[in-house]
Amino acid sequence: MRFEDLKVGMKASVAKTITESDVTLYAGLTLDINPAHLNEQYAKTTMFKRRIAHGMLTAGLVSAVLGTKLPGEGSIYMGQELMFTAPVYFGDTITATVEIIELISEKNRVILSTTCTNQDGETVLKGKAKIMKK
Repeated sequence: MRFEDLKVGMKASVAKTITESDVTLYAGLTLDINPAHLNEQYAKTTMFKRRIAHGMLTAGLVSAVLGTKLPGEGSIYMGQELMFTAPVYFGDTITATVEIIELISEKNRVILSTTCTNQDGETVLKGKAKIMKK
């Protein structure tokens, strides 16, 4: 999709169920081995009472939407503001949704709201992304 084809209000989403394997692989790739993600006994002592997925694993779903759906191929991810608002547990199905909220035509910039919700409709991540689009 070209910059000229984009309109404020356009939306796109992807959904994924988060598995223990996803969390283990993410920990290995990023070296984030925080026991809140990997150690069930430790996680029982936290406020969450069980293991949680990495917040940035959830944020990666936003990147998937931006790079493959909206604005899609040819997008350059320039920045992201993120707030993690609720935990993501193993077995949660997370839907990442982006919506174009501003177009800056003189620089081919796209500003999008970014949200991730779980299967119960609870927001687990919210923020804003800045994309350069050819």
